[in-house]
Amino acid sequence: MKAIVCTQYGPPDLLQFKEIAKPAPANNEVLIQVCAASANPLDWRIMRGDPFFVRLAFGLRKPKIEVLGSDFAGRVEAVGKDVKQFKPGDEVFGARGFAGGAFAEYVCAVEDQLALKPANVSFESAAAVPVAAVTALLGLRDQGAIKPGQRVLVDGASGGVGTFAIQIAKSFGAEVTAVCSTRNLEIARSIGADHVIDYTQHNFTQNGQHYNLILAANARHSIFAYRRALLPDGICVKAGGKPNLSGILQDLLLAPLLSLTGNKKTRGFIAKLDRKDLNILKDLLATGKIMPVIDRRYPLSETAEALRYLEEGHAQGKVVITVAH
Repeated sequence: MKAIVCTQYGPPDLLQFKEIAKPAPANNEVLIQVCAASANPLDWRIMRGDPFFVRLAFGLRKPKIEVLGSDFAGRVEAVGKDVKQFKPGDEVFGARGFAGGAFAEYVCAVEDQLALKPANVSFESAAAVPVAAVTALLGLRDQGAIKPGQRVLVDGASGGVGTFAIQIAKSFGAEVTAVCSTRNLEIARSIGADHVIDYTQHNFTQNGQHYNLILAANARHSIFAYRRALLPDGICVKAGGKPNLSGILQDLLLAPLLSLTGNKKTRGFIAKLDRKDLNILKDLLATGKIMPVIDRRYPLSETAEALRYLEEGHAQGKVVITVAH
């Protein structure tokens, strides 16, 4: 099968589009013929091995994972003998998480990493969902304890997580303010934002407005700035941003300490994907309550260019990889 192979850390030019062995499913796995995949920041960070602590998890000298890619959608080709939920021919979507493997013509995944694709949703749209939408869902529901009628602000509202966060927050009945650049204001409005703030013109942490919940999809501000924009008992959930040492220390040490002083909370998290949440997103997709915003599509052979574009940081929503058979 054809796949995008990463054998050394570095720029996208080092990625290879080549023939490798087709995977075989284990007893608890499903073999999927990939029809579409989508790129996430984790993909290019593993590709680069940057920041350095990425190498502690994925290999010091070269990546342990040679085929990148987490999100995918496709058709089940074969199942292991212990698989109960899926059968050959099923159309599914899901994610491999840190294990990678989706930038290829075939990928294996365990049942808990999969859900049936709604019949009214394309493979490309389904592939755009898993990592970004699960991150938004867990950040709002589990970490932020979102409630109907709350004032919710999404900082970094035009990226993958942010575009889903606007729509998921609206599905919970929240009043949503989206923070993004000038060129993305209309996109935010079109997917349901009640209010928009152009961060190139206004700093929402200094305008006197306060929110029950802030989802920081890019975490460009300090913990103190985010706390300033919270209502009493408000929560700021950091769901993204540059994973530098300063940010990690703030999340691990400063945020818990500040949360002990007063009722305002700040927390970071790493999303964990399971079938229950994928099925929730499947229902939201099927009913049109969420709709992926897809910026660009690239064929599998041009995945390097897709990651180059995503790394620039200006993608509107998701970048999708299409796989022809």
